[in-house]
Amino acid sequence: MEICHLYISPGHNFVGHHGREPDTHPMIEVPVIECVAGRGIRGDRYFEFKDDYKGQITFFSLDVFDELCAALALRDCSPAAARRNVITRGVDLNELIGTEFEVQGVYLYGTEESAPCYWMDQAFVPGAKDFLKGRGGLRAKILSDGRLRSTALVPDAVG
Repeated sequence: MEICHLYISPGHNFVGHHGREPDTHPMIEVPVIECVAGRGIRGDRYFEFKDDYKGQITFFSLDVFDELCAALALRDCSPAAARRNVITRGVDLNELIGTEFEVQGVYLYGTEESAPCYWMDQAFVPGAKDFLKGRGGLRAKILSDGRLRSTALVPDAVG
């Protein structure tokens, strides 16, 4: 699995915002994230979110993002808009649901699809939620401490 980008965010933009506008906490691209077993990613909004939380870390495919951009004519858009932590290439994330797997020495357990919700139509464009059904990414639990490193080198922030 190639890690193309890594993102963390200090707060929730959509969780708990039903019926009102989302917040504007940026997704911050970082070269390295610190995974803490059973707790999440240090510095991310889901760190120690809930006991045994099934989405301590989330994954999204850059290949799916590229298909989304082509299908919906998206321009000047970042995969950070999906608000997932790890943007990958070269793996079918759905195949990791219900399995233990290892990335760069960190052991993880794929819990479920990170199913797209209605907010995806606002984060990208109308139609994104339907396009991403069945390929919205992966939620996982962190089973061992460690660091994940990205192949991207230039940090930025995206809302």
